Amino acid sequence: MYVCLVCNGMESITSDCKHCGGEMIEEGKVTNQFGDYSPYMDDDSLKLVDGDIYSKNEHLCLHLLRCSTCNSYLQVALEEQYIR
Repeated sequence: MYVCLVCNGMESITSDCKHCGGEMIEEGKVTNQFGDYSPYMDDDSLKLVDGDIYSKNEHLCLHLLRCSTCNSYLQVALEEQYIR
């Protein structure tokens, strides 16, 4: 089974904003932004509509980061890890 370490609280993302240098805050998975019930939907199904055609086959989890200073957004693709 493949899991995202950030989604499961095993790792965190740290980054600086490329626009202003402010701290980027992790806002969760891109697909969680789709609506109130999207965090409860099947991950494999949501990967078909997350905006990255390779995310399902390449085991990527797309996360959204927001700058705490200028509110700009950055989407990052995190590689999911295989766990037995």
